[in-house]
Amino acid sequence: MTKRNSSHRRNRKKEQLKKKNPPVGMITMGVGIVLIGLAALLMLPKADSVVSAPEEYSSIPMEVSYDAPELELENLAGEPESLEDYRGQVVLVNLWATWCPPCKAELPVLQEYYEDHLAEGFVILGIDSQEKPEKVEEYIATTDVSYPIWIDEHGDAGLAFSSYSLPASFVIDREGTVRLAWTGAISKPMLEEHVTLIIEE
Repeated sequence: MTKRNSSHRRNRKKEQLKKKNPPVGMITMGVGIVLIGLAALLMLPKADSVVSAPEEYSSIPMEVSYDAPELELENLAGEPESLEDYRGQVVLVNLWATWCPPCKAELPVLQEYYEDHLAEGFVILGIDSQEKPEKVEEYIATTDVSYPIWIDEHGDAGLAFSSYSLPASFVIDREGTVRLAWTGAISKPMLEEHVTLIIEE
């Protein structure tokens, strides 16, 4: 083996080693980036100081305009009532059921709003969907609800309002036009913002 060949092989090995081992400067820079990242993480606010989502979630009423359906059901006393009986008042029809958690959570909000606006010609009709009167009466007895409750064992109200979710609510103005509709539980501020305007007309 000549000296020239031996020197050539040593040079090739040095070049290969250079390719395999990154330069010291790159390693130092990489470590620096990692340390900066860790420092940034430590400086972030703790989870409990981060701005949290709003505590109160609420459905937002949608403006609609159509004639209130003809609907007649029995109240908890077994007496027949119809939407027509409430013409001249602003009526909030609330479809609900005792097995529905958001429905039950919404009841105190509806009751408070009902008490605040009862004297202004406003009424809530709570229409229980597809349950026996005894079950509904038993549950209502555990609440402060004082607005009328209707029993809808066959789901007639859902069909009349083309609603297939609970809770669902509809606001009918004094002339018998459905003006607002929403699905899901609603907050009192949202009721005040949207329904009160119709009551005050």
